[in-house]
Amino acid sequence: MTDHTRPPASANGVVSTPSPYSVTDTLEHLEQAIAGHGLTLFAHIDHSGEAARAGLAMQPAHVLIFGSPKAGTPLMAAAPLLALDLPLRALVWQDGDGHVWVSYNSTAYLAGRYAIPPERMKNIAGIDQLILGALQG
Repeated sequence: MTDHTRPPASANGVVSTPSPYSVTDTLEHLEQAIAGHGLTLFAHIDHSGEAARAGLAMQPAHVLIFGSPKAGTPLMAAAPLLALDLPLRALVWQDGDGHVWVSYNSTAYLAGRYAIPPERMKNIAGIDQLILGALQG
């Protein structure tokens, strides 16, 4: 059985935080936090729903794509390849033991990946606080 206090094995630079809520409630809390911070929710991709429509089964998995053109544009102007990872994304998913997680790329990872000085990443560094705040209610 997976220990819900320990994040699952993940790719380099991915932060995974446990959610005390169901997938649906976690999505609702995150969407409210995104709006409350004046950010735009550009897309909500329901991977598991699309899989079901194709006759396939998978664990619940949703990606929220969100951000602010005012925050992201200067970063992408300085490092055009960063557009591959912006707007920001949060994956809300459920593991095989029924635990719900929120996973996203750390801003430190993105800074290193695209050789952006950490002080320039301040524009998007609030993702940690946004997600943690949403999961605390």
